[in-house]
Amino acid sequence: MTEKAEKAEKAKPAETAETGMCAGRVAIVTGAGRGLGRAHALAFAAEGAKVVVNDLGVGPDGGGSSGGPAEEVVAEIRAAGGSAVAHGGDIATGAGAASLIACAVDTYGRLDTLVNNAGFLRDRMLVNLDEDDWDAVMRVHLKGHFLPLREAAAWWRSEAKAGRGAAARVVNTSSGAGLLGSVGQGNYSAAKAGIVGLTLVAAAEMGRYGVQVNAIAPAARTRMTERTFAETMAAPAAGTFDAMAPENVSPLVVWLGSTASAGVTGRVFETEGGRITVMQGWHRGPTADRGSRWTPAEAGEATLKLLADAEPPLPVYGAR
Repeated sequence: MTEKAEKAEKAKPAETAETGMCAGRVAIVTGAGRGLGRAHALAFAAEGAKVVVNDLGVGPDGGGSSGGPAEEVVAEIRAAGGSAVAHGGDIATGAGAASLIACAVDTYGRLDTLVNNAGFLRDRMLVNLDEDDWDAVMRVHLKGHFLPLREAAAWWRSEAKAGRGAAARVVNTSSGAGLLGSVGQGNYSAAKAGIVGLTLVAAAEMGRYGVQVNAIAPAARTRMTERTFAETMAAPAAGTFDAMAPENVSPLVVWLGSTASAGVTGRVFETEGGRITVMQGWHRGPTADRGSRWTPAEAGEATLKLLADAEPPLPVYGAR
């Protein structure tokens, strides 16, 4: 353990013996100051993990910044007897992503789980979507997944080469919008679809280092969704199950981030309320092969026959 890690251990409040599914593990959660990220951070801490709480404290559209949200979650974890540290760097930059991984390793001496969750919205219909809004959403969602993932992968690879292989876990955050599309969210849908592709590649490449990579497509009441799904995500009456509470998503994330999920990698899970669904993704449906080149007319005729035998597409996310 590094000198900084030893100081962190001495400085944290008295706590009970570590127990739980993630006892002894170190987890990073990005965008953990509010909403889903906050729920994930608290859930990991409740299961014994030491947590790096990353958050820039920006507004729902990515504007402004404040260290308050991350510090508040850290204080909440410590008050409950857990161990956590705040990180306020911008993980969509190379320097910020590198400092995030370094924060975990320097403070606690290791890294076991990375949860990529940070994001914001700039919704517009395509004809009104300007280049800055496209770039900003791609940057925080897709680049903000890639850079921490790359830095964590490099650290886990070096550990594996040194003979210190770990049961490492990555949980990425996609969306139903990324799987099915969503009207008014062309930038967000494209970024979230890209995260699925990144997850599949990372799972294939990083398995040799003992790393499992999965993604979730959650639905919950957060600052990002309150306007999009104002009616369906309203808080329920007192005493009834709150299906849209962010805390409902976190148990699956914690399990995926633990050693209990051994053997599960390259998967996407839709999760909402008490429901968990394994998403099947693209798969081959009806096929025609004539063994030679089609004419345009023949290709069209064959395609119409295939479509008649195919399952109809699901409606875009959020459609009625």
